[in-house]
Order: sequence, then C-alpha cells, then structure tokens
Amino acid sequence: MTGVQRREQLIAVGRKSFAEKGFEGSSVEEIASRAKVSKPVVYEHFGGKEGLYAVVVDREIADLTARVTDALSSEGSARTLIERAALALIGYVEEETDGFRILVRDSPPGQQTGSLASLMSDVATQVEHLLAAQFRARGLEAKTAPMYAQMLVGMVALTGGWWMDSNRKFSREDVAAHVVNLAWNGLTGLEKNPTLHA
Repeated sequence: MTGVQRREQLIAVGRKSFAEKGFEGSSVEEIASRAKVSKPVVYEHFGGKEGLYAVVVDREIADLTARVTDALSSEGSARTLIERAALALIGYVEEETDGFRILVRDSPPGQQTGSLASLMSDVATQVEHLLAAQFRARGLEAKTAPMYAQMLVGMVALTGGWWMDSNRKFSREDVAAHVVNLAWNGLTGLEKNPTLHA
C-alpha cells in the first residue's frame, strides 16, 4: 500500500471502531490490529488516537455541513428549504450511520469543536435568515429567529438520533415530513409574546 492508501485504510478502520465503541472504548492497539499494521504505523500517520479521531470527525462534519449547506443554498420557499435541510440531515443519518454515531458521542477532553452540538449550532446559523424573514412577514420580532433556529435544528437532530435507534420504522421522507409538519405548522401559530401557562 502507498502511504496515502494506508492512511485511508486507517481512517476507515478508526471510523468503524469509534462508531462501535466510542472514543474511550477504542484503542490504537485494536485499530492497528484490525488494519493489520503495527502501532507505530498509526502513530506515524496520526500521532495517536486523538489525531485519528480528529480526522474522522472533521470528515464527518464536512460531509454533513456540505449536505445541509447545499439544501439551504438552492431556490425555493422557506418551507421547501426547511424540508430540504431536514431531508439532508436525516439522509446523512440513514446513509452514514457510523458517522452520525461518532458525532452524537462526546468529544474527547479538551476538544472544543467537532461535536454534533457545535455542528448543529453552525447549521442553525444558516437557518436564521429563513426564519427571520418569516417572522418579519408575520409581524413577529426577527431578533428571536436565532433562538428558534436552534430549536428547529435541535428538533431535527434529536429526531434523527431517535430514528436511527428505532430500527427506522418510518422512511426518511416520512420522518422529515413529520418534523417539518410540527415545525412549520407550529410556526404559523406562533404567539407574538409567548409566555408559559403553567
């Protein structure tokens, strides 16, 4: 194998291990054994387990971000864009289950980026302008749009995790349709100044 091929092999083996056992449960010894190489080969390419994990997470984040960004950058109504974004995220869960499992687990100590929470925050920032425009059109305060964007993206991400663990009893299109149904129809009935009733 060339150095590039070996690196890609180690990334694939590490990804599988992190998805199955998490960061803490995976070891350089096991990853090297699965790849049929010595431990120093892993250290040579990544400096250790943390370096390999960082590469795996960076790739997953790049993939998911590209999918959602693509969904939000096309033409369409606000509802259509939200539907596309929900489908993009749920499609990632379906097609890259191992990657999603890695992202929903805790990041190793000291890692400030690369978690699902930080990624979802980035996606929510992209959704803010859609919600702000809808809020203005309905006479609501646009300054609250960032908070609602976090809620919407969190709802999709958590539902995607539930769907992944529920043996996917519904199609991805059904899950996206129900998420958007709740989000969109809830948005049409927003109170101007919401308060808790309890």
